[in-house]
Amino acid sequence: MIAKVIVDVPTNQTNRPFDYLVPEGFEKGIDIGMRVIVPFGPRKILGYVVGLQEATDVEKVKPLEEVLDVTPVLTEELLGLGKWLASRTLSFYISCLQVMLPQVLKAKYKKEIWRLEEHLPEELERLFEGKDMLTNEEWEVSSYGYYHLKKWVDDGYLDVRYEVKSKETKRKITVIEPSLDMQKLEEALVDISPQAKKQRALLDFFIEYPDPIPKKDLLKRLETTDASLKPLVNQGYLRSYTQEILRDPYEGHTFEETSPPPLTDYQQEAKNQIVASVHEEEPEVFLLHGVTGSGKTEVYMQSIQEVLDRGEEAIMLVPEISLTPQMVERFKGRFGSKVAVLHSALSAGEKFDEWRKIQRQDVKVVVGARSAIFAPFRNLGLIIIDEEHETSYKQEDRTRYHARDVAIKRAENHGCPVVLGSATPSLESFARAQKGNYHLLQLPERMNKQAMPSVELIDMREELHEGNRSMFSHALKEKLEERLRRGEQSVLFLNRRGYSTFVMCRDCGHVVECPHCDISMTYHRKQEQLKCHYCSYEQPMPSECPECESKTIRYFGTGTQKVEEHLQQLIPEARIIRMDVDTTRRKGAHEKLLTKFGNHEADILLGTQMIAKGLDFGNVTLVGVLAADSLLNLPDFRASEKTFQLLTQVSGRAGRHEKEGEVVVQTYTPEHYSIQLASTYDFEQFYVEEMKYRKMFHYPPFYYLTLLTISHPNTFYAQEVTRKISQYLSQNLSETSEVLGPTPSPLERINNRYRYQTMVKYKAEPHQHKYVQRIMNYYENEMKDQNGLQIIVDFQPYQLM
Repeated sequence: MIAKVIVDVPTNQTNRPFDYLVPEGFEKGIDIGMRVIVPFGPRKILGYVVGLQEATDVEKVKPLEEVLDVTPVLTEELLGLGKWLASRTLSFYISCLQVMLPQVLKAKYKKEIWRLEEHLPEELERLFEGKDMLTNEEWEVSSYGYYHLKKWVDDGYLDVRYEVKSKETKRKITVIEPSLDMQKLEEALVDISPQAKKQRALLDFFIEYPDPIPKKDLLKRLETTDASLKPLVNQGYLRSYTQEILRDPYEGHTFEETSPPPLTDYQQEAKNQIVASVHEEEPEVFLLHGVTGSGKTEVYMQSIQEVLDRGEEAIMLVPEISLTPQMVERFKGRFGSKVAVLHSALSAGEKFDEWRKIQRQDVKVVVGARSAIFAPFRNLGLIIIDEEHETSYKQEDRTRYHARDVAIKRAENHGCPVVLGSATPSLESFARAQKGNYHLLQLPERMNKQAMPSVELIDMREELHEGNRSMFSHALKEKLEERLRRGEQSVLFLNRRGYSTFVMCRDCGHVVECPHCDISMTYHRKQEQLKCHYCSYEQPMPSECPECESKTIRYFGTGTQKVEEHLQQLIPEARIIRMDVDTTRRKGAHEKLLTKFGNHEADILLGTQMIAKGLDFGNVTLVGVLAADSLLNLPDFRASEKTFQLLTQVSGRAGRHEKEGEVVVQTYTPEHYSIQLASTYDFEQFYVEEMKYRKMFHYPPFYYLTLLTISHPNTFYAQEVTRKISQYLSQNLSETSEVLGPTPSPLERINNRYRYQTMVKYKAEPHQHKYVQRIMNYYENEMKDQNGLQIIVDFQPYQLM
């Protein structure tokens, strides 16, 4: 039997299956989708079996070394999906398969030298010091080279083995149980000396409770140690074995069971259409457009219930920052242990165990961030992508896939619908719904018929004219104080992170920049350090200007820390919780802070992006937005869209229950249409306005984009390669396409590499992938070197920086 194997070597030459002979011992156990260890040149490496056949045209076929799995880690559907993804994103097939698996399965290889003989030659005995095995590192620091090793292996003294190591293995516990029946145990008890009190106590315990018990619990219960237990195991009275247990990230949590509430007419209509499509097994795409608080989640959950009743499975994707404990609680409360949760806050071991629950078919629903779209389900009945406009659904490195495209492809494979939900859908999705490619479902009102909170726009230019230099307008300060008096809570949203944006000299205007990147460094108050958020370089805050030696060097801009200090001075009696990248670094911190706020242990929640979504607190009646327009100034054609989405999402955090909500938006450009229309929640009008600009400047959804970013330590070389690539594309693509470039990237230098880009705007280019592949093949040798040329191709760019 011949196995076709994709090897873990991501290069153009190896981007195809290689044939290996399956040794007799493995023939019955091997299957498509399993991981194997194969000889590849001088190395032994990991590979994936993608096919099995009777014969091969290859003259000399090497045998497989080892089969690592008992059941396949990839289904046949996922193997096919990997192939499709590789051709769509121009990635290596191996990279696409790796993306689908938890980190733990992408194991490292470890070379070990084992002794085969009891007695070794003298020099080897000194080296091994009585041990059975030496690591490769230990061998390399010894005085013996490869030649000696080969000789001793040939002489039969040593063996070289490849150990596939992964940081996180399965979690195991040792269990103890009696290996004799009760009568024999009682007889054994008579034989044990009266002095061995602890051993007698152990046997006594098992005579009374013969069930298996974890060793840790046993020793604790009888207040004894291993020393008393071991002789009983050695004499065969008791048996010790290890048992695997799956980690549960929510161990100790009790989730209150919930039952489905009655739906509003709009919700019922949306659910009916989704469920009809489930029953017809049609791969239809729905766009569920519902205002914030309109009960989209309830529509999702009741639709999932219908799918489970049919014996099928469901995937629910949410953006990483919406994966709040609240969201998990809702799903666990409704579906109990049928739910697996996958997100970045879990340890590698917890992720592995959640993934194995899916693989073993112990669960029916997966709630997770982007990569959960690859859950190894075999019988999918529904895929849901909540907040579908979120750019975090696009992977920005290696395999640049968009979860939405993968979802639609998997839905075709399984014959099931996809639901894309959002209060502010992406323009691309809404345009497809308008054209009839997607099926539009609307939820125009909130569940409790509550009005959307009123929004007040504050022009910060006028505040400045009136002499208010604070970052809080008079109106916002008054409203915050009023909430304090009424015992209600407020949420303050700031559009950036860090303590302040940059450090500038007030005399000469010099801004401190990172020496390796073209970007100003960010000031972090706690460590009095300046940090570069791109390459992690840091330096102490200077006390004087490095250019003119003036002492008037100050930090500018507003970060969450600075806002917190300022707020503390303005309203000293307010209890503030700050949520940003720095305060939520530790595992579980996010959850702790939100629980604290939910228990009203604070009056004001201050934060960045991560508080814009998914939060649902009944006592929040005021939302304040500081620096609403900071996104508008980014060099990104989606800047207006992102601003509109963010303002709408944040406003939706106020007045979600009985109490009425209010929103105050502080801005320096109140006349901008994205801010004006966000204040009246008018998505359709925003869509009309924004589409005019997109059409005029040839941007999506009217045109598709491809972005090629070329980087190299030498700026002239990077520019020259980009020029050649632009020229080649211009000559080969159709006349209706525009090739823009070469231009320096908005961030021209990162980590001492100069970056240039070229962009293609096109309506239809069936052969574009072929030409880009040719470019990649042409420059392949230059790209092999670690510090050489880098060409990054993105067929659906969301990051233009």
